[in-house]
Order: sequence, then C-alpha cells, then structure tokens
Amino acid sequence: MTIETERLRERVAAELLRTRDRTALLTDAVDDGDLTRQHSPLMSPLVWDLAHVGSQEELWLVRDVGGRDPLRPDIDELYDAFKHPRRDRPSLPLLTPVEARRYVAEVRDKALDVLGRAPVDDGRRLVADGFAFGMIIQHEQQHDETMLATHQLRVGAPVLTAPEPPAAPAPVAGEVLVPGGPFTMGTDTEAWALDNERPAHQVRVPAFWIDRAAVTNGQYTAFIDAGGYDDPRWWSPAGWDHRQAAGLTAPGHWVRDGDGWAATTFGRTAPVVADEPVVHVCFWEAEAYARWAGKRLPTEAEWEKAARWDPATGRSRRYPWGDETPQARHANLGQRHLRPAPAGAYPDGASPLGVHQLVGDVWEWTSTDFHGYPGFAAFPYREYSEVFFGPDYKVLRGGSFGTDRSAVRGTFRNWDYPIRRQIFSGFRLARDA
Repeated sequence: MTIETERLRERVAAELLRTRDRTALLTDAVDDGDLTRQHSPLMSPLVWDLAHVGSQEELWLVRDVGGRDPLRPDIDELYDAFKHPRRDRPSLPLLTPVEARRYVAEVRDKALDVLGRAPVDDGRRLVADGFAFGMIIQHEQQHDETMLATHQLRVGAPVLTAPEPPAAPAPVAGEVLVPGGPFTMGTDTEAWALDNERPAHQVRVPAFWIDRAAVTNGQYTAFIDAGGYDDPRWWSPAGWDHRQAAGLTAPGHWVRDGDGWAATTFGRTAPVVADEPVVHVCFWEAEAYARWAGKRLPTEAEWEKAARWDPATGRSRRYPWGDETPQARHANLGQRHLRPAPAGAYPDGASPLGVHQLVGDVWEWTSTDFHGYPGFAAFPYREYSEVFFGPDYKVLRGGSFGTDRSAVRGTFRNWDYPIRRQIFSGFRLARDA
C-alpha cells in the first residue's frame, strides 16, 4: 500500500464519518413521530431519507465495490427514488426509525470494512481515486440538505440551533464587468466530479455585467412594494400563470409584520434582515424581479465564468477564491449557520473580479435549461443526470448554507423545476455589456 493510497483511505473514512454525524444530527433532533410524518407532499418522511442513504451505500460500496452479499435485498425497491414519488412514500411499508438506524449502522460497518480491504483503484473507473466512496459521500450530504429543507417545512417547536452568520466587514453592491472570450467550463480533473460536470470544454461568452452580490431581502422588498407580484408585465406567461395558481405574494415563509415582513426559519419567526440574500424564491419570481430591475438572470456559462475564470492566468479555478478546499472563512456552507449571511460577509471567498458569495448562502437560479455538455456520457447510471435533461428543469449554481463542502464546487450543477422554492434558492442579476 502506497502512502497516497493510505491517505486517500483516511480521507474517505473521515468524510464518511463526518457526513454520518450530520445525518444523525438531523434525524436525532426529532422524535419518531416527526421522523415518520410527511411534513410536505414535496418531501419524503425523514425516516425514508435515512434508510435511502443506507440503501445506496449498500448497493454501491458493499455490493458493487466490495462484492459482498446483500444485507437487505428485500428493501431495494422501497428505497428506489424512481419507483415511488415523494408524495406516496408515507404509505409504503418503510423501516421504522429503530430498524432504519440499525440498518444504516450495519451498512456503514460493512462499507468501512470494504474501504480497509478492497483496492481503492482496481482499474475500474468506478473505483478510481475513490470515486464510488466520494459519490456516496456527496449523495448522503445531498440528502442531508434535503432533510434540512424538510426541517424548514416542519411545524412545531424549533429543534435545530446554530450560531448567527458573520456580519459583513463592508457592504457589497454594484456590478462588475466580465470580459468576453473563451474559458474552460466543466472539468476533467476533479476526481469526485459527477457526470453532468464533465467533460471540460471551451465556451466563448460575450462580455457581460454581473452583480457583485445576490439580490437581498431589502432589494426584493422594493419589488413587492412596487406591486411586482400584481403586474404581469414583469412575468413570463408561464410565470404569471404559476403566480396566480399558487397565489404567490412574497418569498416562501414570509409573513406581514406591521409595515414590513418577517420570515419563519426553522421554527423561529423574526423580521427579515435587509442585507441578507433573499431565499425560498422560485425561478419565475427571480425572472420577474430581474425584468422589473431592468436586468436578467445569468446563463449557466456566465455564472461559471464569473465564479472560476482567473483574468490573470486565463485558467479556470476550482472555486472563486482559488483551488483550496472551502474553509469557514470562504463561504457559508454545511449548516454551520441556519440562514444566508449578509452580502459581503465572506471577502476571502470573492472571485478575482470581486464577485462575492458565489459559493454558499443560496443556490442561484440561472436562465439555462439542464442539459449535458458536449461529449457527455452517463456514469455510473443514467438516473443521476441524463433522465432530467430537457426544458423542464432550470440549473441552479453555487450551493447554499445547507450544502456541504463535499457536495459543491465551481463546476457543480444543481437543477429543479422552475416552480420549486422549498429549496434554499435565491439569485443574482446580470446584463449584456
């Protein structure tokens, strides 16, 4: 065993354990009733997510990488996300909380044994550089963010706590010019990058302006006060139809508070903070605000160029601040705080052009439909990305305060229906140069 292999195994083991600690925090915070209850038809019961991460870990690490006998083949279909829509999952014969915890613990013991014994790189692409382990770590962290979103929809006394996000040393506003020209989009070198991030390819983007910060609560309140929700001029036909059908009048979880607004965040209601990025808005709301403001949403390529392109070298970085793995000083990630941080709170995470908080705080809607890059190849299964390609889904970028550092990077792509706003979604604006 080489030193590099041993270091990779140590890193994988640490990430598996760190991730499971977060899963335990989210599921141990509530009683069995809350674990099995469906808090919204948009979301699974928390106990389904818990057993699902164990099922995926068993399928890929224990059975495939490790070649071990199945632990619970009888539950494979129950926890197949494509077999049962979220709204139907409470009616399934799911594992109880006790059974689910026992199952995921047994799977983890087997997976760690596989990690210690099986080759980390046996010539298969699935195993190269520990990819299968990295895929499962990211998968569980993605479900942890989903479970965090379920906590936001839960009704009852607060159960999650976290420190307040840092204040901004100086306010950040305005926009920056991103010069036109080619840049490298996507990646061929990020070991744990998922299939839709690949392959790296050259994209030529005309010059454009992009806001230095995401749209804040204060800015969005001005749109509401100006009658933005009542004026179809700012909305696309599909957006206006949805606004009317859903009765949208403000971001999700906002309520009137005298002459202002308050928001309920994980069971606590307080006045909205003017300089924090607006969150829980759908694509149609973001698009309408952009039109009202005389701008537009950035394309996905524009967003990635603003986040990764280094004007001094012409190289695409891993993150806006460089190639260093995210640290606490760079971005609001990993549920370290339970809401977005004010614009300008992370100056160490700014891009070379001075664009702030492109990673963390809120997922940012782009105007781009989700599709594969030129030369895309599904790996290791079509259902991760390819089945979602098409005009039904819009791309979001950058991660949120609920996204873990292992599940976000400058190339990472998220996607959702344009009507969705239970996710931690916000946006920033762009315009043509």
